[in-house]
Amino acid sequence: MNSPRLITAVLAGTFGVGLAAETSFKLPPETAKLKPARDVVLATSKCLLCHSVDYISMQPSFTETVWRGIVIKMRDRFGAPIATNEVERLVRYFSENYGAKETK
Repeated sequence: MNSPRLITAVLAGTFGVGLAAETSFKLPPETAKLKPARDVVLATSKCLLCHSVDYISMQPSFTETVWRGIVIKMRDRFGAPIATNEVERLVRYFSENYGAKETK
């Protein structure tokens, strides 16, 4: 009967796959920063886990309502570690610093 090791060895030999040496990359230092304002530390700790500052700052000037939808989507659909009591703080930060005024 075929053992897992034999199958792995055959596949590795067939496809030229071997045990690879550890690879490391040195990325350039991050120079962009979120705009300094109240709750910038919260936004940095919650949002920059997945997004660069450049990605955030290149977004259109969303309204507060749109930013709320984005923050909730990041939490609910993509698993961002945002507590319920942090949602409005993030919405306020992004709408005040990267947003557009809502029209009534």
